[in-house]
Amino acid sequence: MNGFAALEAQIDDLDLLRITGQIRRVTGLVAEADGLPLPVGSSCRIICRTDGNRELEAEVLGFEEGRTLLVPCGSTAGISAGDRVLFEGDRFRVGVARSLLGRVLDGRGAPIDGRGAIAAEQRIPIDARPIPPLSRRRIAEPLSTGVRAIDALLTIGRGQRIGIFSGSGVGKSILLGMLARATDAPVVVIGLIGERGREVREFLERDLGDEGRRRAVLVVATADESPILRLRAARVATAIAEWFRDLGEDVVLLLDSITRVAMAQRELGLSASEPPTAKAFPPSVFTLLPRLLERTGPAERGSITGFYSVLVEADDLNDPIGDAVRGILDGHIWLSRSLANRGYYPAIDVLQSVSRVMQHIAGASHKAAAQALVEDLARYRDVEDLLRMGAYVRGAEPRTDAAIDRIGAIEKLLRQTPEERSTLAEAASQLIAIYEKPLAASVPPLPGGGGGAAVAARPAAGAASSAPSNTASKVAASRAGAPYFPQQRGRK
Repeated sequence: MNGFAALEAQIDDLDLLRITGQIRRVTGLVAEADGLPLPVGSSCRIICRTDGNRELEAEVLGFEEGRTLLVPCGSTAGISAGDRVLFEGDRFRVGVARSLLGRVLDGRGAPIDGRGAIAAEQRIPIDARPIPPLSRRRIAEPLSTGVRAIDALLTIGRGQRIGIFSGSGVGKSILLGMLARATDAPVVVIGLIGERGREVREFLERDLGDEGRRRAVLVVATADESPILRLRAARVATAIAEWFRDLGEDVVLLLDSITRVAMAQRELGLSASEPPTAKAFPPSVFTLLPRLLERTGPAERGSITGFYSVLVEADDLNDPIGDAVRGILDGHIWLSRSLANRGYYPAIDVLQSVSRVMQHIAGASHKAAAQALVEDLARYRDVEDLLRMGAYVRGAEPRTDAAIDRIGAIEKLLRQTPEERSTLAEAASQLIAIYEKPLAASVPPLPGGGGGAAVAARPAAGAASSAPSNTASKVAASRAGAPYFPQQRGRK
């Protein structure tokens, strides 16, 4: 930053305006003040005179009957009628610098890792406008996430926004840690919103690790903090990601979870007397979601690839927040509890997941093999119970027989330990290889018993159990650049 730019930044940070008001009433989370004509979103301070003149930061939430509604960034304990409210500046701004990499911040953007203050290169507002539609580059380049199931079957593009949908306890934090460590993006910004206090250090040391931490910025607002701080933490994390993107960097933003951001906004909305709608969420929640999520994506320089975890109630994919988020994002990944209960990690149910940009960024042979695998997995799921009971008879449907023969290779592709590394090219090659190898004549045993041996012992008379399916031909044709048209069967 040259001398004139530094001087301009200092002038921008000067507080040239001073407005004071007085607290009149506190109800729940909201404090009401007189004589404070401030715009919504302004940041001010409450001077608690009965608590040693302690200064409590607050944000303007709205207005009602000539009074300003404030939400303190902390407990309302200690606030009393007549306390002075002081406004000396603009909306809340966060300090940004390249030295943020490797640091842990709170919802105010202040460091909490005990490694000293951060020398800010610039102070930016946390509520930037989304990128105009015609200023967004098309998503044309894939991003390597390091997770085989995602790279092979749900290929993500640079600048894509995708949701990770799950109930509690199905490996969401482990998957986020794998993404943060193994992605090929140079900058990772992580927002942990509403998490338990003990989980922050566990994620930092166990899931993220030293390698992932070196190129990451972590913004934390735990469940015990005020809703305005939880909401602010999501905005701070997004603003930091935007700053790095504007420098031309490809950034990955991991926000865990957007559901808790919506819950924080619900608390604020209900405190401001908004009418409740679906599941008691007020209208402001459904206004906040697109405004926050549309801030990520590809710009003219750089990009933000957003991964937003969504906690769904009772594993219901049609939960109101989940349904609203799914309609905004460019795809979703569903973590299945039934797969997790079988020790299947990452517990990604590829049949319930989709990437809406994969068709535009993956190669022809890659897409053909991915479609073939999804078809095989669907066929296998249809007969899985019959396999466990030993009631399946081979030969009735050759394509299902082929899917059963491939299930061992498919599961090897989709299962991955947190320590295992993979690249997009390796995942695509392993996927395509499944449909280039000749099929084995025997069926691998199923996890949990049953299946393989019983099926192998009951072949149907005249059945060609090891005959390859048409999917291998489809992959070969796509790899050669030719379209694939399966031979039509005529009626007898």
